[in-house]
Amino acid sequence: MSVMIQGSQLRNLRLGNAPVSSASGAFAADTRTIFTVTGGEVLVTGLWGVVTTAITVANTVALQSNPTTGDTKVVVEATDIGTNDTAVGTVVGFTPSIDDPATSGALGEHSIMLGGHLLRDLVVTTGDIEQVTTGTNPDGAITWYCTWVPLTDGASLVAG
Repeated sequence: MSVMIQGSQLRNLRLGNAPVSSASGAFAADTRTIFTVTGGEVLVTGLWGVVTTAITVANTVALQSNPTTGDTKVVVEATDIGTNDTAVGTVVGFTPSIDDPATSGALGEHSIMLGGHLLRDLVVTTGDIEQVTTGTNPDGAITWYCTWVPLTDGASLVAG
């Protein structure tokens, strides 16, 4: 039996461009660019991470969109992923969006959920997607992955 559509073709049809990866580097209490968007708007069709260095110290990780023009917006609230140790190889996903501001604190707010869902359907304009890490001497590292499609002709997304 012949195969009509390859796995990579199915992924491209469903998620857009092949995953771009961006290593966070060793954690520190700082803000780091993990992806950069140029040329207009892109639709993030999938965003997730994989722990590459164990996270063993209490610290929080958040993700935010920081456009060149416009307001910076937290898209994943600060979540402690070190108090209970997070092992190498753990998939970093997200809780699904909660649409009730009374229960989530902000419309559409997400938080990190180890082994959770993809962050998807996020529109990001020219600027950066950033990782914000807080804590005293945080440790660990995550490689982030992102699939996306351009919403504006000529827009693109690359590793930060």
